Parts: sequence; C-alpha cells; structure tokens
Amino acid sequence: MHERHFEPRGVIPACLMPFDADLAIDEAAYRAHLEDIASVAGISGITINGHAAEVHALTIEEQKRAVVVTKDVLQSRVPTIVGICTESSLEAGRLASYAQREGADGLLVFPPAFMTLGGHLRPEMIYEHLRRITDASDLPIILFQFPLASQLSYPLDTLLELCRRFPTIRAVKDQIGDGNRHERQIRELHALDKPVNTLTTHSAWLLGSLAMGCDGLLSGAGSVIADLQLALFNAVQAGDLKAAREINDRIYPTVRAFYDAPLLDMHNRMKEALVLLGRMKKAHVRPPLMKPGAAEIEKIGRMMELAGLTPENVYRFAA
Repeated sequence: MHERHFEPRGVIPACLMPFDADLAIDEAAYRAHLEDIASVAGISGITINGHAAEVHALTIEEQKRAVVVTKDVLQSRVPTIVGICTESSLEAGRLASYAQREGADGLLVFPPAFMTLGGHLRPEMIYEHLRRITDASDLPIILFQFPLASQLSYPLDTLLELCRRFPTIRAVKDQIGDGNRHERQIRELHALDKPVNTLTTHSAWLLGSLAMGCDGLLSGAGSVIADLQLALFNAVQAGDLKAAREINDRIYPTVRAFYDAPLLDMHNRMKEALVLLGRMKKAHVRPPLMKPGAAEIEKIGRMMELAGLTPENVYRFAA
C-alpha cells in the first residue's frame, strides 16, 4: 500500500441514495444522480455511503455495491470518498480494504454509535477502531467529528491525538455544533506538525463557519446545491464578503427547506427538492425515515423558488 495523493479540501458533496417503490436501490437513478453532481465543475470529490445516502439502512453488500457503481460512473473524473459506518471495528477494516481495492480515493470514518455510552472516557476504543482501518488501508481519511449533543464527538485532546497517531487522517468533517469549539478545532488542527484540514458540515450556518478558516465543506446539501456551495466557498477564499453574503442569501431558503426541525428529515427533504427540480424521479426513503407530508413538500418547493431554483432555471451558479 502507499499513501494516496487525494487532498480533502474544497467542496465535496455527499450524495443521496435513490430507492424504488419496493425500497430496493434504484441503480439507474443512482447513476443519474452521481452524474448530476459530477456535472458541477470545480467540486473536489463526492462522498458516498454517508448519512445523506441513508447508510444506516444499507446492508454491507449494498454499501460495497455502491462503491463499485460509483467508480464505474465517476472513473477518475471526480474523487470518490467512501463512508465507513459500522459498529464493528473488524468490519470497518474490511470495508476500508474493499474500498481501496475498488479504487476509492479516500474514506470518511464515522465513530461507532456504541460509543454514546461513554466512549469519550475510553479513547483507546477509537484508537483501536482507527488502527483496524489504517492497518487495512492507507487511503486518506476524513474523520467525522459529530455534534456535542450526540455524545459521539471526540474531546479535543482525543481528536488531536488521533491525527498524530494516524497520519493518513488528512481532514476532519466538523459538525461539532458549537462556534467556539469549531474555531478552536480549526486552529488546533492547522497548528499540528502535519496540519489537518477542516471540512465544515455546518450547512445551516455555512457562511459563518467557512469564514472561520475552514478548508472546505462536506455536505449532503451538495446533492442539490453544490454549485451555490462552490460559489460561496470561492468567495470566502477570495475574501469577497459582499459576494459571499449575496450568495448566502440565495442559499438561506434551502437551509429552511432542509434543516428545520426535525433535523433527521434533512435528506428526505433533499430528495423531495430534487424531484421538484426534475433531477430525480422519485423520493422514496427507507424506514424508519418517512416521506414528508404534502404541506412540507409544498414548503420545500417555495423555498427552492426563493433560492432561484426551478425546473426551468436549474443553471450552474459557479463554473
């Protein structure tokens, strides 16, 4: 094995997973969805098998099939980042090895949900989890930092130690949910002997988060508005606050469409938005997630119009 050259920064959308009426994966729709996202010139990669793809409801075999199909569609045009989301460290290692064999460019590593019962008090658990993954693959890793409220976030000392112990960790997908902690993490990660990037997933306050110094973003909303996200990131990188605020004004209605309570419906809503925009045929989700009601779907449509997104006006904001 050898360390790959993919550098996780810039705009990395997380794709959705389309299902048919029987809740089987709709592979044709998935291929079309990947092509739709990949058509946005300037994105840095596409993440699969993440929250946006309802990874909690995918079998291991379905996750593996998603890797194969994604690589078949994207080839080497756009880097593929594969989510590693499992309760088993042994299975995590096997998934990482499989992703590398199939040509993935990076991994997004989730914390095992079992750690909600006190994993922050036993950092050796996550060290072992990462060891199993890095022993099996030398792909660049994006480490998922969960919200404080989830009881799955890593204490700052643990986060920094993970980056020191496992040099293939090249970025943190940060959803910590606290502005003070978010900024400190960005600064501390940049100050490491081998600096580590921050990819924000604070999509509900994206402008403020990017302005703190993030190196990019990784977000399910990129399945719908990757072009707007890219324009915002570029404006912030250029130091053009006026342009950034104007772009953010277009993004804000999509925040209300996707991220209002309950938050767990965010990716269901993104599917509905793509149907309304003519970019996906159906918006089936696997239970326990449920289809939004008619009133909410109508709201999503209104918010898309306020954002300047309609079936007749789906243009790419940033090339």
